[in-house]
Amino acid sequence: MAMTNYERVGKGMELLKKGLAPFVEREIRSAWPKDFLVRAQGYFPDDRPAQRPVTEWDALILLKLMRSAWNDVFRNILGKSERTLVNELIDWRNAWAHQESFSGDDTDRALDSMARLLTAVSAREADEVGKMKMELRRLIFDEQVRGEKRKAGGSLIEMAGAGALKPWREVVLPHADVAGGRYQQAEFAADLWQVHLGEGPDEYRDPREFFRRTYLTESLRRLLVGAVQRLSGRGADPVVQLQTNFGGGKTHSMLALFHLFSGLSPSELPGVEEVFASAGLGSGEQLPSVRK
Repeated sequence: MAMTNYERVGKGMELLKKGLAPFVEREIRSAWPKDFLVRAQGYFPDDRPAQRPVTEWDALILLKLMRSAWNDVFRNILGKSERTLVNELIDWRNAWAHQESFSGDDTDRALDSMARLLTAVSAREADEVGKMKMELRRLIFDEQVRGEKRKAGGSLIEMAGAGALKPWREVVLPHADVAGGRYQQAEFAADLWQVHLGEGPDEYRDPREFFRRTYLTESLRRLLVGAVQRLSGRGADPVVQLQTNFGGGKTHSMLALFHLFSGLSPSELPGVEEVFASAGLGSGEQLPSVRK
């Protein structure tokens, strides 16, 4: 199973701990030869893990000691850039402990900082962390190449398909009025104002024909159920935001509401009985009259 970025950071922290522990112990022994462990543990009076030998400390305690005892112990061995790395790695360690997500760039940055600090203290674990970093970069690069190939392949398919398809006029013969540009827009698209005036084709004007030809999608059904519940005193939102990704969707939704309150019985409108049932009303119940 492929390793996740979170697991990569966790493994890197283990290697960081393994590489830093001998260095930290050597330097505090040199700075405080008589009571190095007591002096070091004094920085963490309330931290029980810090009361164990240095070789058993985790990466966070080692890094915190390097930061806290920098002026007393580590500033003569390491430079300002290494101090910056210590502070940065404390942040990465905390993010890992809180199980935050790591992007490819985050993981690369964390591993690179670990490798740099391990190199600065001459720890052999630096090579292993460096290999992890390069393997991650290879995976990221391979994924980018696959993505570019998919894009290029998709473009080729689209171009090939477009060249092989006939124009739609050669496949479907339009009506003479459409071909001649003499059609009326309202005959091919819903017009709420025309319906309100009692005009237009039956599939838009007549409530029975409208619902017979309309497929009640889940979103349209929710809209109608909410309207029924609102007007029957059963709650529901007073304001609804309509958003569709295609032309005519909002107009069709408004027509469905318009015809829902046409005064006809739900049993006369295909699919509306189910809407009433979902709203908690029986098919024999009538909605209050509304102004349209």
